[in-house]
Amino acid sequence: MTLYIIRRIIGGVGTLFLVTLFTMLIFFTLTPDPAASICGQTCSPERIDAIRSMLGVDQPFLTQFWTYISSLFVGRTIGEGAGAIHCAAPCLGYSFQTRQDVLGMIASRLPVTQTLAVGAAVLWLVAGIAGGVISGLKAGTVWDKGMMTFALIGIALPNYLVALVLQYVLVVKLRWLPFPSNVSPFEQPVLWLQSYLMPWIVLALMFAALYSRLTRSSIIETLDENFIRTARAKGLSRKVIIGRHALRPSLSPVVTLFGIDFATLLGGAIITETVFGLNGVGKLAYDAIATNDQPVLMGITLLAGFAVVIANIVVDIVYHFLDPRVRRAA
Repeated sequence: MTLYIIRRIIGGVGTLFLVTLFTMLIFFTLTPDPAASICGQTCSPERIDAIRSMLGVDQPFLTQFWTYISSLFVGRTIGEGAGAIHCAAPCLGYSFQTRQDVLGMIASRLPVTQTLAVGAAVLWLVAGIAGGVISGLKAGTVWDKGMMTFALIGIALPNYLVALVLQYVLVVKLRWLPFPSNVSPFEQPVLWLQSYLMPWIVLALMFAALYSRLTRSSIIETLDENFIRTARAKGLSRKVIIGRHALRPSLSPVVTLFGIDFATLLGGAIITETVFGLNGVGKLAYDAIATNDQPVLMGITLLAGFAVVIANIVVDIVYHFLDPRVRRAA
């Protein structure tokens, strides 16, 4: 087990290296010149060259890539002369627009995104798994058809539409909830809960619909396995068969999907955070895209990639406890 985890960690490091390489390659070849964006339309070519040199984007691609990778471990000095800025390791660079430390910018926005991701995950796991299990056990009934119809609607509805409708109904018309705001859960817990309730529902709706369909299919497939027939032949009760033998292996695909989905959300829920005005990582990514702030986008991409790699390792470990068939294969 230990060697397996070590191999997975090494593979994850390689994955992050490739993610960084291809992301930087895209920025190097396809994005507009950040120096021209910063300087403006009336800027002279000499001034643009000076800004390009200060930002370090006048170097060849491999030089820029090696500088970025090495700065993660030893830091780097950005700029020259009196305007030079030292960035301590792990250095993700400085924003082209605000000249702030990218790591600090992400760290300041991460709590909002973490709160959004955790709250939505709790809702969609409870609703999705419960609905999927019940539908799987009552396959072909009116309940099953109704749940799957609702799930299909949840998948089809775009997030931004649900967000706008909820704001109009719950905030503008009924006035049950205030407009979302960034408040501390320790200073104003009620307002904090009210501010995150709609974003949680918006994110959870689509994921709960996906998870309910996945859980239903997995339950139906597991109930047709030979070991379930053996449990029935032994005279075990339906409750024991479902709780001890069918449910755990049925959750294996759900765990896989959850790890990836949750990790992706930690990289920012761009649409939801933007619509509700929450200053999380997703809103930071949206602003960086609008202003061509490449260091910020690189940092957020690395954060999302790191979260996905860690999530996949955790999922592989959890697999061994959920499904005995995986343990035997390993």
